[in-house]
Amino acid sequence: MGSSTDSKANGGVPKTMRALQYSKPEDFAVVEIDVPSVGEEDVLVKIEACGVCGTDLHYHKGEFMAKYPLIPGHEAVGTVVAVGRNVKSIAVGERIAADPMEPCRNCFYCIRGQTLLCENMTGYGGNVPGGFAEYCRYPARHVTAIGDLPALEAVLIEPAACAAHGIERMAPKVGSTVLLFGCGPTGMLLAQLLKLNGTANLTIASKPGPKLDLAKRLNLADSFVAISDTNAKEDMDALLQSSPHGFDIVVEATGAPSVLEQSIFYVRKGGTLVVYGVYDDAAKIAWPPMRIWTYEITILSSFCSTLKFPVVMEYVRTKKLNFRGIVTMTYRIEEWAECLEALEKQQFVKAAIVFD
Repeated sequence: MGSSTDSKANGGVPKTMRALQYSKPEDFAVVEIDVPSVGEEDVLVKIEACGVCGTDLHYHKGEFMAKYPLIPGHEAVGTVVAVGRNVKSIAVGERIAADPMEPCRNCFYCIRGQTLLCENMTGYGGNVPGGFAEYCRYPARHVTAIGDLPALEAVLIEPAACAAHGIERMAPKVGSTVLLFGCGPTGMLLAQLLKLNGTANLTIASKPGPKLDLAKRLNLADSFVAISDTNAKEDMDALLQSSPHGFDIVVEATGAPSVLEQSIFYVRKGGTLVVYGVYDDAAKIAWPPMRIWTYEITILSSFCSTLKFPVVMEYVRTKKLNFRGIVTMTYRIEEWAECLEALEKQQFVKAAIVFD
């Protein structure tokens, strides 16, 4: 997109910036490149922090919507330092969170109002440059003011927006019983929104470790079940002992195909199974169709989000969503290899890339 000849800018924006860039799958380096130009409807953001997500592992492998050269980072927050000539909704100096998903608004799905299913989706940090850089350009309509919300909390707005979309998809009835497999950062946000939207009793089932410990400290569920590697069957059986008819809604948020495959057996008759985790492209599972049929189980999925940042900010403004303490590690872009290794080994609850 061309540069606006009379964009309004904050003094001191450099001509070049540091960015983490992939030239191909698994091949990345910190590079010095030009700061993005600002179009008439755009803003330029000086990045404060950008959350690290399991989806970044898929981009690392060349999966999902990765397009190279690639600058990852889709959970960015920062300060607006320049705006295009037509931008009226946000001003230089405001702190924002950036919605990374930009639908084309012209394809078959967009004109049906299904923008999340856009056939030509632009994904900042996926197929266009994202927030693992000192500066990033975004459409002004896709940034939301965050006021003085700390950056390491604000990076949770994007995954919370995905969780909000998931809640709308599953539409819990008042008084629902819900089983949530997984309590990573997204699981913790899902848990909070489930309790705010119809769920009377929430059970979290997860591997023991720091994520489950944090979920307990934050009191995110009514009950917790640790699923160990050594006694997984016995631990899983305990779920049905406490709820012999199963659960109204079962949410699989681990991204593990084996857990998804077993999840069907915890859905009660007439219940719903929600496929929420992110899986490898090659993953396959097997479900018994007779059980799905005779139990009248509804299976639905929830993928990302569009236009949910204002919804999340209303929960934040009214102090109903708690982001504190979920980001437990920070890294510089020069430490990306170390961060990737820790991400793969699940050595933190959530990490963020930070800039000065």
